[in-house]
Amino acid sequence: MDKIIKTILAEWKGKNLPAVIPREINLRDYLNMRVNKIIVLNGFRRVGKTYILYGLINELLKFNSREEVVHINFEDERVPLKTEFLSSLLPTAEEIFDKKIKYLFLDELHNLPNWSKWLRRTYDNQNMNIFVSGSSSKMSEEEIPTELRGRFLEIKIFPLSFKEFLKFKKLNFDFKVLDYSEKEKPLILKALTEYLTYGGLPEIVLIDENKKFELAQSYYSTVIKRDIVERYNIKNEESLKALLKLLLDSKEYSISKSYNNLKSLGYEIGKSTLQKYISYIENSYFTFSLPIFSYKIKDQMQYPKKIYFIDNAFINAISTKFSNNFGRLYENIVAVELKRRKKECFYWKNMEKEEVDFVVKNDAKIGQLIQVCYDIADSDTKKREIRALLKASKDLKCKNLLVINKDYSGEEDLEWFGIKRKVKFIPLWKWLLEV
Repeated sequence: MDKIIKTILAEWKGKNLPAVIPREINLRDYLNMRVNKIIVLNGFRRVGKTYILYGLINELLKFNSREEVVHINFEDERVPLKTEFLSSLLPTAEEIFDKKIKYLFLDELHNLPNWSKWLRRTYDNQNMNIFVSGSSSKMSEEEIPTELRGRFLEIKIFPLSFKEFLKFKKLNFDFKVLDYSEKEKPLILKALTEYLTYGGLPEIVLIDENKKFELAQSYYSTVIKRDIVERYNIKNEESLKALLKLLLDSKEYSISKSYNNLKSLGYEIGKSTLQKYISYIENSYFTFSLPIFSYKIKDQMQYPKKIYFIDNAFINAISTKFSNNFGRLYENIVAVELKRRKKECFYWKNMEKEEVDFVVKNDAKIGQLIQVCYDIADSDTKKREIRALLKASKDLKCKNLLVINKDYSGEEDLEWFGIKRKVKFIPLWKWLLEV
């Protein structure tokens, strides 16, 4: 055990860290604020958590030695999935380095048994700053083990925002003063098309275009294998894959509908197992869902949920139904951005099946209604979308109405059967770049 640890630490000491493109999240801020907690970076696989850690490590190494700043990746295949590895880690490190560790960075720690108890003990007994990354809801605020409650601060990491995407593409605008001149706007629109098509996972953003979908498909396979099948010991892998494909080709789901669809395809899977599979998929952060808005919890449980994916790359690379469907791609991007902005969202639908995409809650009140419509140039499309928005506005007593669309910006006073409201229109690219 000690030999493996010594080898890994020796490699760390000699490792050349990659250059890092700064993200909007700056971990240095948490050190400057003297947040006396374990900092946990949590999110979907390959969103860039390790590189965010590297960014801080690079800064710390300007003033500290490699022996004082230590990074361990627990997805290294040499790391035995045994508690003894954790027990030996710090004593062995301090023995060979002959220095006290000041900053400890741990990638995918949750892969090891009893990781939370060891982390609690380390936090309580060692005077060091601890940063942990994870790609499982096990490390979320909702599911964190009892022994760590009150001792950690979770930071959710998402794929690149559109602002970050532009920086990765070396389009460095000052978003606070940008007037979107005729020279700049075409560059932004071209970048938006790429962002909608290939998403914001950093490695996919940076590689050649002809390899992007191939890499997205590789990520998809890895998530299925490592974050779902192996983590939850799933025996019926083919049914899981069929369910994922079904979700990718759907805008909403219910257990009953998914059960019937899978059954018609020849997959025998019980409803309780199906419910577990969907929770496993969401626990990997590959998908998230929005319930219908209702003041009755029973309605939220009973009605179908709308399904969204953590990154558009998967819709285009895997789905046979929605690839290059810009209406679907727009809506998915908005859903992810609202989640990034920590908004609590629902969707609205009435008995006539008219729908509003996002009901945004601010505490106990409805703060905004958002309709996403790729192209409102067609008058019938615009009337349909506005009619639903105005009906929802009356039903939910909310007057803050927004239509996110392809290219129209402005405000209009609109009316439908006595319901009068002011509606704001904004292009997707401009909404994504709002400061």
